[in-house]
Amino acid sequence: MITSTMQADDLSITHIFQHGRKIHADSEILTYNGPDEPIHSMTFAEIGDRVDQLAAALSKLGVNVGDRVGTFMWNNHRHMEAYLAIPCMGAVLHTLNIRLFPEQLAYVINHAEDKVIIVDASIAPLLAKVREQLTTVEHIIVCGEGDTSGLGATVDYEELLAAEEPGYDYPIVDERSAAAMCYTSGTTGNPKGVAYSHRSTWIHSLAVTSSQTLSVNEDERILLIVPQFHANAWGMPYAAWWVGCDLVMPQQFLQAGPVADIIEATRPTISGAVPTVLADLLHNRPDADLSSIRYIVCGGSAVPRSLMESYDEVFDTEVVQAWGMTETSPLGAIARVPRTNSGDPFDYRVKTGRVLPGVEIRICADDGSVLPWDGDAVGEIEIRGPWITGAYYLDPTEEKFHDGWLRTGDVGAIDKEGFIQITDRAKDVIKSGGEWISSVDLENELMGHPAVREAAVVGVPDDRWDERPLACIVLNEDGSATVDDLSAYLTDRVAKWWLPERWTFIDEIPKTSVGKFSKKDLRASYASGELEVETI
Repeated sequence: MITSTMQADDLSITHIFQHGRKIHADSEILTYNGPDEPIHSMTFAEIGDRVDQLAAALSKLGVNVGDRVGTFMWNNHRHMEAYLAIPCMGAVLHTLNIRLFPEQLAYVINHAEDKVIIVDASIAPLLAKVREQLTTVEHIIVCGEGDTSGLGATVDYEELLAAEEPGYDYPIVDERSAAAMCYTSGTTGNPKGVAYSHRSTWIHSLAVTSSQTLSVNEDERILLIVPQFHANAWGMPYAAWWVGCDLVMPQQFLQAGPVADIIEATRPTISGAVPTVLADLLHNRPDADLSSIRYIVCGGSAVPRSLMESYDEVFDTEVVQAWGMTETSPLGAIARVPRTNSGDPFDYRVKTGRVLPGVEIRICADDGSVLPWDGDAVGEIEIRGPWITGAYYLDPTEEKFHDGWLRTGDVGAIDKEGFIQITDRAKDVIKSGGEWISSVDLENELMGHPAVREAAVVGVPDDRWDERPLACIVLNEDGSATVDDLSAYLTDRVAKWWLPERWTFIDEIPKTSVGKFSKKDLRASYASGELEVETI
């Protein structure tokens, strides 16, 4: 047996931080402060000094190795400082979802036992609603100006930093120790915590820079629309810092108008967002100049083909579909067109994604048996790898794991080239007369109709077939379509027995805290009789 003589330094976020700070000192983080304010700009070198100061300040507040520090913040340069200072000092960054219901927010803070919370003043009233319920929080640090009256005693972020000097002595951290935490959005039951290690974050960040994935490098500038509280903003902040890619932070200005203005002012080359944000930009600012953007990675839910085609036609900008979860750090697959393609590229672009190097994926039947990659066999997708969680924080939930694989709850097929096609969430599949109907396929087809802005399909009880699809439709402002029109439109696009008999037109589809369709709320509205349903 030959023993390796390679050096064995731990893989840590500290390495990412120090490399970017030194090698890419002139790269920038740009923060948008609103239409009437100048864009705030700081170099990596300047941010690096402030990271030192924040680490020193937190240490004086009693934050020790392993302590959790929550961030209740928009995407901005201060949030990036927290991304770096907290894990590098050996503490654990806990990104708090600002869209959680109050009871869920209080739960995750108490469950993680956050010791300190850093909050943007503009959203301090949301945190104030649960302040009295927080049992472990000793200090609240406030960024900016705003109403903080409900928080009790607070500390000003900039005053804290001003009292410290650059040059913090960072400890050596174990690569398998927790660096950050994120809780799932909690669509059923309490949110579940996922603790990312330094090692998993290091490896995931390296994967994000690959040309097979997001191709992040120092020639790029990322507009970071996806929230920093959502699975570490899909891993882009750490990857960007590592390779010197500029970051553009939009804060709370995520509506179509401000996003268009930010793009035109800062000229990003890459962005990432959920489909609802892209649809809003398409419908409300089709005049926006997106010519600087090479591609937009889109995830969180299935991306309709019609949305991709519209971005090609209207903006000449490619939308690239990606798939992942909080539990997968999150990147697990991306729909890049392979070199083997000789037909329509959309045949690949509309797929959920191709499994990434570094992770393994399989599909399993209800009895746990592994199914073939033939593009036809459908089962639950399971995944494992160095940036995939092996357990939830302080939550056994053994049923979510199978022989060392994470059960994703997504149902779909995998073809021989490793492309995944998700047809549903396990909890959302529609079983009608013993046969499966894909709500995702129905939704994507419906959103291809020119009059339809959004469409969600849920299964509802049926006396004859046990369950049938209910189509929930949001029309464009100038759109006009009847149930008969939409049913006829589907006739040549899906199997006849998939065609919904029940339809409802609504003003807006309810969303989860991360922008996905909340089908749980739609089913509840149907059950309570709140929806006006037409039948055919």
